[in-house]
Amino acid sequence: MPVLSEVISALDGLWPRERAEDWDAVGLVCGDPAEPVERVLFAVDPVQRIADEAVSRGAQLLVTHHPLYLRGTTSVAADGFKGRVVHTLIRHGIALYVAHTNADRADPGVSDALAGALDLRVTGPLVPDPDDPAGRRGLGRICVPAAPLPLAGLVRLAAARLPATAQGIRAAGDPQRPVRSVAVCGGSGDSLFPAVRAAGVDAYLTADLRHHPASEAREAAVFDAPAPAGGGESGPALLDAAHWATEWPWCEQAAAQLDAVSDRHGWQLRTHVSHQVTDPWTAHADSAPAMSPTPPLAPFGAPN
Repeated sequence: MPVLSEVISALDGLWPRERAEDWDAVGLVCGDPAEPVERVLFAVDPVQRIADEAVSRGAQLLVTHHPLYLRGTTSVAADGFKGRVVHTLIRHGIALYVAHTNADRADPGVSDALAGALDLRVTGPLVPDPDDPAGRRGLGRICVPAAPLPLAGLVRLAAARLPATAQGIRAAGDPQRPVRSVAVCGGSGDSLFPAVRAAGVDAYLTADLRHHPASEAREAAVFDAPAPAGGGESGPALLDAAHWATEWPWCEQAAAQLDAVSDRHGWQLRTHVSHQVTDPWTAHADSAPAMSPTPPLAPFGAPN
């Protein structure tokens, strides 16, 4: 059975901390490096429900994608919800480790797991890491489906393969538009619109698409590029999934990576992936039909 410091060294090898963004907070948050580790729980969010699950599973290590203290703190007192998480973990001998933007940029990383959930073949990073001579690391991924499919089909595929959330999948574009190439980015991805347009893909799947960036990206595509020969839309169609749903597949990928390390070292580690939905949205109702759709669009099919 390894001790925590050995497992942390392995995790740092998978997702080197120096590759995280300067503003990020990654690595070991709490835990005794000398304590043995037998069970590890992977989750997206270090919220109380996940801490309680780690306790109930008898885990000695909780690995999350999102940081607990992204902007730092001067207190971990249990009179706040984050302090309560820390106290729960320490009281039960559970360490907390975070892999955030360093896991986004990794090979494989968060966007590889997202592409894999939809059976998309990755051809390269959307925004390559300039420090990677192999050209495989970076933010987002450019992918191709096994066969071209209409945008409506890609929307249905994403809704079926990603974890169910109240939001489901939103899309902007002609539902019948053929999709032969897709860019994906797990988590918030509207800052990558310039790279998406430069890649010339047919669709872009990400999360947290805000009104103004999405609207401007769509309008700029029409303004800057002529309509394709034979008609159709310019620029990529947009698919907006729940933030948590686009990053959860990484938990399964990360657990498998640690399993492989454990096998190589002969460790007796047991990994688990939390299936608790920690997306903050809990309900959804379809709106009435649009007042004056222009032009009329075919329906996507049954609501997610």
